[in-house]
Amino acid sequence: MVDSVVLQQPSAIKTVPEKPGTDWRRYFGNGVMYAVLLFFAFLALFPFIWMISNSLMTIGETQVRRMFPSVPQWGNYAEAWDQAEFSKYFLNSCTIVGITLAGLLVISILAAYAFGRIQFRGRDTIFTLLLVTLMIPQSVTLIPNFLMVAGKVVPLPAIGTGEALLTWSWENTWIDTYAALTIPFMGSAFSIFLLRQFFAQIPYELFDAARIDGAGHFRFLVQIVLPISRAPIMTVTLLTFIASWNSFLWPLIVTNSDRLRPITVGLYNFTDEAGTRTNLLMAGALITILPILILYFLTQKTFTEGIATTGLKG
Repeated sequence: MVDSVVLQQPSAIKTVPEKPGTDWRRYFGNGVMYAVLLFFAFLALFPFIWMISNSLMTIGETQVRRMFPSVPQWGNYAEAWDQAEFSKYFLNSCTIVGITLAGLLVISILAAYAFGRIQFRGRDTIFTLLLVTLMIPQSVTLIPNFLMVAGKVVPLPAIGTGEALLTWSWENTWIDTYAALTIPFMGSAFSIFLLRQFFAQIPYELFDAARIDGAGHFRFLVQIVLPISRAPIMTVTLLTFIASWNSFLWPLIVTNSDRLRPITVGLYNFTDEAGTRTNLLMAGALITILPILILYFLTQKTFTEGIATTGLKG
């Protein structure tokens, strides 16, 4: 009886015949959808296309607002690099990003592990207060941060002398030093939250096995957690690199000269009393964002994986 029922099931499944014209309506709907997507994609990419086009024009062609150059001026990139002293600004940006990344990764990994894997009194309350800071606009904290690095709120250790970290004084200031450009950005609530979400998903059985092997929290973090956390760590690295590389207002406020200013501030060298040299400014802007584009294309797969595995998708 059962076999007869099973054998009768395929014959009971009947395909519903498509109505006449269904294919035509489906193809038309897909065509409209792709046309709309291409239109908005073009709108999103238009500023980038305009920047590349203007970077290859002469100054005269930019002033008459031509869309494309008559003859591409590839020498604009070399001229922009030399005139704006980009080699100095580029080195400053690399130094600032390197110090910021190193400090942020150490602080974020240790804090995220503590919030995600260690039970202590007040953990959830402290973590909630940390998340609250994500809601505070950066412009609100600009003046308090400036007063602190200027030594007006808390005594600061001396920077740049042999007495560094030994002499704390209200008279010390971090203005025009790498400390002012990097230390305020080493504590990121979003990075701690992102890493904590991944660390909390690691099975506790792994830690129990490590404890049987004689490992403590630090050894478990270094030998077990970090090797399997490559994706979220790479995500934090990429986001921090972009934010630090593109910073403009803060470096302009806490520096008094071009000695330590990053490459984004160097773009101002194309503006003088005679006006803005748009073609060189666009060439300099493309040089500025080139490291970000290269890093993104190299880490695109890992970046997407890191977002998906930390519960931030959807």
